[in-house]
Amino acid sequence: MDREGLPGMAVGSRQSAVGKGISALNLQTPHSGYHWDGSDRRFFEGWYFRVTLPSEGQSFAFMYSIDDPAGGQPQSGGAAQILGPDEQYFCRTLPDVTGFRAAYDHLSLQHWRSPSNALPFPLPPSPFPSNAEGYQATATLNQGQLKDPVSGQWVRWQYETTPVYGWGNLGESQLATAGWLSYMPFTEPGWQVLMAHGLAKGWVEWQGQRYTFENAPAYAEKNWGGAFPTKWFWLQCNAFEGQPDLTVTSAGGLREVLGRSEAVGLIVVHWCDLIYPFASTHGPFTWEIAPWGSWQLTAHRGLHRIVLSGTTGDPGNLVRVPTRDGLQFLCRDTTHGHLTLQLYERDQLMVEAQSDLAGLEVGGGPWETTWRRS
Repeated sequence: MDREGLPGMAVGSRQSAVGKGISALNLQTPHSGYHWDGSDRRFFEGWYFRVTLPSEGQSFAFMYSIDDPAGGQPQSGGAAQILGPDEQYFCRTLPDVTGFRAAYDHLSLQHWRSPSNALPFPLPPSPFPSNAEGYQATATLNQGQLKDPVSGQWVRWQYETTPVYGWGNLGESQLATAGWLSYMPFTEPGWQVLMAHGLAKGWVEWQGQRYTFENAPAYAEKNWGGAFPTKWFWLQCNAFEGQPDLTVTSAGGLREVLGRSEAVGLIVVHWCDLIYPFASTHGPFTWEIAPWGSWQLTAHRGLHRIVLSGTTGDPGNLVRVPTRDGLQFLCRDTTHGHLTLQLYERDQLMVEAQSDLAGLEVGGGPWETTWRRS
């Protein structure tokens, strides 16, 4: 392992990890636990869970967050946001921080809108009380129910996930997404992919329609800290046509390190038991990201090269993201982007795949022109 926490690129067995869920059931990455230190400093933590339904051509993305959990601050409180079918948007605030609980040593969290509805923590997967609003999530469970106060309709969901890939080679110790720097407070906000790929079974009820699924591609990540990104992009897909074992996550942005701003990028592929990481700190890494509609990236590392091309003709939807002044609509997302991936070794094409169910995002700004890095 090199000093950034990224593994070597040795090409080992390329047998598919799908179907090997038993060996990956208890995968836990670094940073899985809650990060708040109990102080009253400006702080947020957010979690993102996504399940994709290729047979429906749809996706559900659940975004949970807590701001200033000490309470008594202008931004104190939580929220649950959902991007549902055809990128319909749902948001419910959870203003009482006393209804939020999370584990510090593993992934487990819940938030109830009313403390009077608070249930034992952690709660096993079971029906919630009919009048309770909230959610709970672990490494293998995502469950909740929330009511739209305008329409009066409920959104309910419960699914369990068998992890396939955490963040690292299958069967080995899992890695910090941002390497050893992720443990340093001066590199906040932190970011960690919790599960690059999993297989989910369960259901979601959305506007009176119930979606049931089994072996649906699932994904999870989180971020945290007291600093806030100014500009970024993000791509994610684990629902490629004809490649059930392939998953990719990519992100880039401007970060502040010891008072200096720098543009950094990352592309990581998991495929056939192995992780293939590419970072702008380790080799040639270029991108051209439009204000909306086009994401073009190329990166090299050692014997390997990757090319990503993401596009969308859809307007996507705005979602709230953490800022110094609380959650703001400063991010545009689609879960129906077209993504093409090409991974090479010694200029020989190892795998090529595409999907029309990719997550594509731009955030912060300004985004007046195409952002280029070469």
